Amino acid sequence: MKILSWLQAGLGAALLGFVLIQPADAAATRNPTDDDTYSADEIVQKAADFFGATTEAVAKAIEKVFAEKGRPNAYIVGQEASGAIGVGLRYGEGDLYMKRTGERTTKVYWQGPSIGFDVGGNASKSFTLVYNLPNTEAIFERFPGVDGSAYFVAGISVNYQQNGRVILAPMRTGVGLRGGVNIGYLAYTKERNILPF
Repeated sequence: MKILSWLQAGLGAALLGFVLIQPADAAATRNPTDDDTYSADEIVQKAADFFGATTEAVAKAIEKVFAEKGRPNAYIVGQEASGAIGVGLRYGEGDLYMKRTGERTTKVYWQGPSIGFDVGGNASKSFTLVYNLPNTEAIFERFPGVDGSAYFVAGISVNYQQNGRVILAPMRTGVGLRGGVNIGYLAYTKERNILPF
């Protein structure tokens, strides 16, 4: 009887040890390049190079987005133009980079209407952080947003757009002036569309 108890205890201890050690071994052998998200340092460098701004200025804007949303798994770099007198339009184009695909680029166009209490026009560079993008095809959707919710950090405006789990955080800097509050959406497409709908 004692031998059976000792065998059960020994088998239980061995099984428990295997279960506890297994995740540690998997974590230890995991290749760091398997991570499919970008670090803050990677994004700060890419955005600073793109905007032609100081790393410190860009880091302040990115720090706020990372604090609220975490690490993105893709980003879009491009340029856009917008204008409004109550009703507005925005058009842009750029390249989507996704960490999982080894940063192979996908051409993206965006356009959309807005309505609200805003007036003016601007042309800007746009660097958009993308969260929870399962694959490059998933970007080709409509993303609602509120531009009045934009905040400015070191001369860079940031706001959020969302469609399901996918969240976009466009950061813009450029020339012109467009002020006020509006609601609308941006449709991301594979081809340039003249109609913003």
